[in-house]
Parts: sequence; C-alpha cells; structure tokens
Amino acid sequence: MRSWIYLFIAITAEVIGTASMKFAASHYPILGHGLMYLMIGLSYFFLALAVKRVPVGVAYALWEGIGIVLITLISVTWLGESLGLLKAAGLGVMIAGILLIKSGTRAAPAPRNTEALPC
Repeated sequence: MRSWIYLFIAITAEVIGTASMKFAASHYPILGHGLMYLMIGLSYFFLALAVKRVPVGVAYALWEGIGIVLITLISVTWLGESLGLLKAAGLGVMIAGILLIKSGTRAAPAPRNTEALPC
C-alpha cells in the first residue's frame, strides 16, 4: 500500500513541477525554476520508491499518463490553453491504455521457501 502512496506523491510532484515551468518562463523565473527542479527531483525520488513494489511498467504508465491528463486539465483551466477534439481524443486513448496496462499486469507470485528442512 505504501508504494501506491509513493506513486501518488510522485505524480503530484511531477504535475506541480511541470506546471511551474509556465511560471518560470513568464512571471517568476527564479521561484519557478526552483520549484520546478525541486518537484521534478521529488517526483523521481518517490517514483523510485514506488517501483520497489509496483511493476515498473504500471508505475511509469500511471505516472506519465495521469500526469499528462492532469497537466492538460491545469493548462486548460488555469493557463488559458485550448482543448480541441484531437487532444481530448488523445487523452481518452491514453486513459484507456493506462487501464489496459494496469489490468493486464498480474501480481508477482509469492516466493517459495527453498531452504531445506532440517533432518
């Protein structure tokens, strides 16, 4: 369960770091770049913690896919960017792909104890 929390934190940090790029480029260069580097670094740190238990393919698909969806929503809602039909369709296909990757991944079997029993 803890690994999924780490993955959620990694996604949140990535979204904040990527969204702060716009502020770094336009309004607050020093604060924006500082926040961007800090959050992207934290994102990779928590992603590395998450992949200890979450399969790498699933973790990366969720991290990148949910991040793109959230960043797109933020850019449309607060940054004045447009969301056309093709972008919306692309997001829908991405979400479907994430769900397929997640549902197609099986949990690893529990390791067997292969030590010999004492005689």
